Amino acid sequence: MQIDKKIAVIGAGNIGLAIVEGILMSKLFKPENIYVSRRRIQLIKYLTKEKVNISTDNSSVISNADIIIIAVKPHQFRKILQNNKVLFNKNKIIVSIVTGVNIENIQSIVGANIPIFRAMPNTAIKVCESMTCISCSNVLQNQKDEILQIFQHLGEAIYIQDELMDSATILASSGIAYALRYIRAAMQGGIEIGFDSDRSQLIVVQTVIGAAKLLQSDKNHPEREIDKVTTPRGITISGLNEMEHQGFSSALIKGLINSYTKIKKL
Repeated sequence: MQIDKKIAVIGAGNIGLAIVEGILMSKLFKPENIYVSRRRIQLIKYLTKEKVNISTDNSSVISNADIIIIAVKPHQFRKILQNNKVLFNKNKIIVSIVTGVNIENIQSIVGANIPIFRAMPNTAIKVCESMTCISCSNVLQNQKDEILQIFQHLGEAIYIQDELMDSATILASSGIAYALRYIRAAMQGGIEIGFDSDRSQLIVVQTVIGAAKLLQSDKNHPEREIDKVTTPRGITISGLNEMEHQGFSSALIKGLINSYTKIKKL
């Protein structure tokens, strides 16, 4: 099923471009109903082969779209909204994925009568496997359902309170980098114990996919699944205990908290 509306992405950097590519993969919108803006337009010219509309002019992109996803840096956000606030109305939905800018900040610029969503996906949205947390204000139920539907076609999506969006940024958006760092470290260990880099990556990546799908399928706590592969005096528990002695879980938790502390200073 396709949504018969026009959608725009303002700012096609890493995450913005990942969203565009995910939307194309999902086939939820017709390509000719997708509008994308970026200052360095030469970096997104390839999208025209997919019939996507590209521009350096944010105003024209906003004017053409029903749903406007804003994916710019926090320091660019206010200027873009102020320069284009006359273009927004109750029939245009704003979806901000800007880090550290809450709904109240957005309303202070465009007004309280504009439907506003905040969404925090991660870069796996490119392959329709993002975890996206969403909050909203001044929206109708059909608008709320529609935005959820879009992000559910791009992975998993849930609604949360706006005050939890900073936490969602750390756990889901930054979280993909933490997961990838584990994968990289496990690959390096695999090379040290005998595998070449390609096969080490294949083994580690599929193992992580399998672990995640186990939890998705059975809804068990991770420790319950860990217990299934740890035997008395076994090799797995020996490895796990050494990782904990070296601060594995503690380092990860401290990293999350450190990132959270920094986002609160933005």
